[in-house]
Amino acid sequence: MIRNDAQPAAAHRTWWRAPLVTTLLGLPVLAWEYGWFRSHDGPGAFGGVLYWASGLLLLAWVLPRRRCPRGLRGAVAGAGLGCALLPLTFAILLGAAWGLSA
Repeated sequence: MIRNDAQPAAAHRTWWRAPLVTTLLGLPVLAWEYGWFRSHDGPGAFGGVLYWASGLLLLAWVLPRRRCPRGLRGAVAGAGLGCALLPLTFAILLGAAWGLSA
């Protein structure tokens, strides 16, 4: 019989910082984009990006709270924020390009 007397890894004290910051920045933008796309007959080509952003922001919260996945949690949270900001950034750049060409 195998005995495992090792103590479970303690939760990292600041595990919540990366998910909280990216959620506070990305969730309002994500909600605005979803409402805007919904009022214009659906998200179209950006539908996958909105779902990926939601999933990555959620995954940043549910990753283990130990110290070892700290970098992974930050990367997932950053990718979620990037996906949330992608449609808005694309719209701003497209508007700037049209403004310069006129």
